[in-house]
Amino acid sequence: MLSLMRLYETNNIRIASKIVKRSLSSTNIDNNIEFRVLELVPVKKTAKKKQSEINLLLAPSKAKNMSFDQDWQAVWPAARTFHPDVVPLPLRQGYKNTKGEHPDKYANAELMKIPNFLHLTPPVIKRHCEAIKKFCTKWPNELETDEACEKYYPTEIITSDYCYSSPSIREPLARIVTLRVKLSSLHLDAHAKDKILRLVGDRYNPQTDVITITADRAPTRKQNLDYVKYLLTALFHVSRRYEPWETEKSEADMEYYDWVRNKRKETLIALCSWPKVPEDSNYEHIPHAVEYKTAVEDLINKGENQDSLNNYKHAVKNVLNLKGS
Repeated sequence: MLSLMRLYETNNIRIASKIVKRSLSSTNIDNNIEFRVLELVPVKKTAKKKQSEINLLLAPSKAKNMSFDQDWQAVWPAARTFHPDVVPLPLRQGYKNTKGEHPDKYANAELMKIPNFLHLTPPVIKRHCEAIKKFCTKWPNELETDEACEKYYPTEIITSDYCYSSPSIREPLARIVTLRVKLSSLHLDAHAKDKILRLVGDRYNPQTDVITITADRAPTRKQNLDYVKYLLTALFHVSRRYEPWETEKSEADMEYYDWVRNKRKETLIALCSWPKVPEDSNYEHIPHAVEYKTAVEDLINKGENQDSLNNYKHAVKNVLNLKGS
């Protein structure tokens, strides 16, 4: 038994030694290999690829081949974004660079982001006018002067248009609408004129006799235009309307001095008709009575000043037929 066991051990030793020799012979051991370093945060190593040089053959700029007598409307017929190869102009815009020059038109964002009017050159505008001329009517001869225009078209609408660089083309100030009309063109009587002046307040200019109404509450111009037209219509009809309480107003309730409704008119008629009893309350036949009426109303309604006092003085002397200074 012992001999068999020894024989078995020697065979195993021989087999193990052969396996070790084979593994050593098949593997090349490099003694210069270092130990791997433990990296807690491994760094990714990206392989750098060599960029191949590509030669691009760019087409020549169209602007260099354009002639000076070309049809510009065919090149730029409508509003569009700026294109440097189509515009034969050495345009520059933007902040100066280190050389002290403004950026040229190529790859210039400042030129591309703003509206331009390159499609509205004088020859193109003339051609457009000739095209729409057949749809227009001749200017009427009755409106050759400004006075005639104010007579037939007394209402004036004032708006403003803006063009600027912004993310939105809608300018907030463009919505404002102003309406101007002369008070005399409304053909109001004394009652309606006094009422509309109290309604408009400081929107009336007594020197030019113009009522100015401005609207800017609505977000669009069209809405503000409709609003100012509505205001003028409402003012016109409300001023001509007689309220029931207006017929009950006495002389003490009047907001202004009315010489016709005052007892001073009756006193003047009785004084000029003495010793006869006046038959009616008509004062127009009395000499200088209208001048006296105007002077008294201006003195009381507009206040005392040197002019109103002098006018009142001369009116009293004329109506009483007094001579001298």
